[in-house]
Amino acid sequence: MGKAGNQANQQEFRSSRSNINSLPLPLERRNHPMKRLLSLMLTLLLTAGLLLPCAKAEDTVLEPLWHVPDYVQWLLDVARGEIGYKEGPHGYSKYGEWAGDAYAQWCAEFLCWCVDQVDQQHGTELLRNVYPMYSGQNAGRDWFIRQGRYVTRNGNLANWGYQWMKDDDTYITTGTYIPQPGDWVFFTWTSSTDTDHVAMVEYCSQDAMGNITVHVIEGNTPVAVKRAEYALTYNRILGYGTVHDVADWTMRSGNSGQKVRELQEKLSYLGYLAEDKVDGVYGAATVEAVKAYQGKKGLKTLGIANIDTQKALNDEYRLRLYTDPNAWTGVVDDNEEDDDLDW
Repeated sequence: MGKAGNQANQQEFRSSRSNINSLPLPLERRNHPMKRLLSLMLTLLLTAGLLLPCAKAEDTVLEPLWHVPDYVQWLLDVARGEIGYKEGPHGYSKYGEWAGDAYAQWCAEFLCWCVDQVDQQHGTELLRNVYPMYSGQNAGRDWFIRQGRYVTRNGNLANWGYQWMKDDDTYITTGTYIPQPGDWVFFTWTSSTDTDHVAMVEYCSQDAMGNITVHVIEGNTPVAVKRAEYALTYNRILGYGTVHDVADWTMRSGNSGQKVRELQEKLSYLGYLAEDKVDGVYGAATVEAVKAYQGKKGLKTLGIANIDTQKALNDEYRLRLYTDPNAWTGVVDDNEEDDDLDW
């Protein structure tokens, strides 16, 4: 992952599956000499720690919509402590060296390094569980998708389908999801959907007109760790790897990951899928199970787990759990937070 337009392929680090259940680039710059001077002065003051990070005086800092775990605060503190770091000759960075290639593009390596620092300082196990360990293009985004914690900017997840918010079943469109502290933002600088850059959300703010700005900390921009701002609707944002499981999405044949496994577990509990077919892969057995369930409920027998199918399945699953004495102990509702792992 690296500078704008860089398409270099890098080796993806091995990651293990976890069950731990925007203004333009950045703020439109003017070429007026005084604006450049003021920008330089502000940067120097922030780097020196003489100013606290904040939105414009007339903007409102948005309160997080979900609980912010302690480990997110720790992670942001580590990242803030790195603001001002600059790469050395020939693109050397300590983050790249830590990850195995001292001269690699290092936006992803910076974030992974910060996560590792939290693990070392607090005895957590965030890396490869809550956050990915990776270096290659698309690898981080794909990891979050496999974990079931990814929200696209426009609500249409490639190779899957439409996404919707879990709390109210509303379809996600541009601007629906407001990223939360600790989320990772994935960008593309080209017309493709490949990830070219990644940053971490520090907070969001809103101006008097209702426009929302995403404030991030990012590395390799282009040679340093900095704060930056992007419009929530900025079309170079692909999506967000989220701290919380906030969205569901359409599933179909060929998909795999935690979302598929959760679907299969519900189908199995209700008697539509054999237990040995609960493997996280949406194969022929899952297609047939979904079709059988859809037929029983009077839905179109598509074999695709769309929003109507999942809403009906979730409702029946919760009702069955509620009336099943064998399930009363240790049952966690889908809407309960299972990621408040504050260590």
